[in-house]
Amino acid sequence: MYKALSLVLLLAAGVAAQSPKYKVGRAPTDDEIKAWDISIPPDGTGLPEGKGSAVEGKALYESRCQKCHGAKGEGGDYEQPIAGGKDTLKTPKPIKSVGSYWPYATTVWDYINRAMPFDRPETLTHDQVYSAVAYVLYLNGIIGEKDVLDAKSLPQIKMPNRDGFVKDPRPDVGAPAKKKRS
Repeated sequence: MYKALSLVLLLAAGVAAQSPKYKVGRAPTDDEIKAWDISIPPDGTGLPEGKGSAVEGKALYESRCQKCHGAKGEGGDYEQPIAGGKDTLKTPKPIKSVGSYWPYATTVWDYINRAMPFDRPETLTHDQVYSAVAYVLYLNGIIGEKDVLDAKSLPQIKMPNRDGFVKDPRPDVGAPAKKKRS
């Protein structure tokens, strides 16, 4: 669903860029569309080479993440917790952290890769992203400190809330299109 929607939106943007009234813009090339299509689905398709562990991620977290997310992922002045909240989703005050709420470890990778650190998004190397993800998962007790994450192991992680979401029953919403790894 995500891939198909992304592709439709990109193609629509390309068509919209072809403004006949103003005669500006052009359709995006296939290479431009490929460069924009960087989302990572739950099965990990498209994850790049690289690897990292919580041991490697700890120093990165302390220098680049802790200011906003707290020393143990408990959250800061501006951010929700990214760790903790186990068994709180059905309580009156649920804590929606990576460990309690997020359904897929690949989503954590995708988000950190695209949006973190907040003040300089998309500046982390792939190894740094794997390491940061490993550290966040370690803070949540999902993996061990020395477990190594890579494109093969990351999609295999079963997040605590993986089965906590309701599947979309609409018949017009199919499975996301699979993209080939490059």
